[in-house]
Amino acid sequence: MSAGAPPESDLRSPSKRLARWIPLAAAAFAFAVYAATAARTITWWDGSSYPLAAVTLGVLAIVTAGTAFAAYQYDASTSHRILPGVSVGGVDVGGMKSDEAVRTLRELAEKTLYSELVVQAAGHSWNVTPASLGMTADVEGAVARALAVADDLSLASRVYHRLRDVPVDVSLDLPFDEHRREVKAFVQQAFDEVAVPAVDARFALVDGELVTNRSHTGRELAIGEATDQILEALGQRTDAVAVPVQTVEPSVTTAALGQSIVVDLSENNLYLYDGLKVVADYPVATAAAGYTTPVGTWEVVDKRENPTWYNPAQDSWGADLPPTIAPGPGNPLGTRALYLNAPGIRIHGTYSSSSIGTYASHGCIRMYISDSEELFDLVDMGTRVIIKP
Repeated sequence: MSAGAPPESDLRSPSKRLARWIPLAAAAFAFAVYAATAARTITWWDGSSYPLAAVTLGVLAIVTAGTAFAAYQYDASTSHRILPGVSVGGVDVGGMKSDEAVRTLRELAEKTLYSELVVQAAGHSWNVTPASLGMTADVEGAVARALAVADDLSLASRVYHRLRDVPVDVSLDLPFDEHRREVKAFVQQAFDEVAVPAVDARFALVDGELVTNRSHTGRELAIGEATDQILEALGQRTDAVAVPVQTVEPSVTTAALGQSIVVDLSENNLYLYDGLKVVADYPVATAAAGYTTPVGTWEVVDKRENPTWYNPAQDSWGADLPPTIAPGPGNPLGTRALYLNAPGIRIHGTYSSSSIGTYASHGCIRMYISDSEELFDLVDMGTRVIIKP
């Protein structure tokens, strides 16, 4: 650069570039005046005034064209800068070039994207950031819209605002996008930490032992509602959100267990349960040595009042008994009988009251006549019957 020449930075300045065109415009004007004078002199001798008017119009045209050309060149040379007075997300980006505005707005966006959000559910909490939940900021799009503000103004208006640094007072948002898929993925990961499975009620014979459990409700994240609430928190820029937990009902409740009969062979006792509560118990007689009262889980499939006895073993222990015995005193089934789906096994009354509490039957479960009549009225068809060793 030669001595006395203006600095290169000044030559790049928009106002300096415009100043460079002013001498050119002035020269064009001087040339036009000179031409007009010459034309007047020429036209003076032949007495015509028309050439003078034409030259005057030419001068005005040249001056106007020169000014417009200078304005156009100035506008073109500053078009890569955002007009003064444009803000994005509350930050003034006026006068900035695209890359400067992108850097500035990225710093602004990161304050939101990497802020802390505490998600809470059922005593658990997770510290996350909007960015980790998939939130993004459209910085480049915002800068493009800021630059495009100039497109809505005329050439003269753009030059006026840029040259005199007059703000246009335009405020734009910095848009953030929340992505449901990423938020839902987070909720599904948190699901396992929160989930407590429901416990079904149980009344069962397991390895020869009676196992009973009360039912309990469970809990789990309501995935859809939790996702919606986290998305809402991201949109509102809150720093904490409590997401809903829903109750999981057991498939089998304690109340749904209904009635159960338990025959304990070790005690020769029969217990009637309502759910998990014993509501009645009775002494019984069960199989004598050499015979079996079958261990397992059965059910009542028939109920008979004053039943007829049919000889089930005419070729063995029943060989000296008649094929049938009608209802009445001496009937082996007494006055009431509950038939199980265990072949040949019944819970029934007996007139042989002295056998109660002993191992005396051929497999059936004997009860006092009065007890069998009471139980008969209490028990429904389909009642579970557990015979435990």
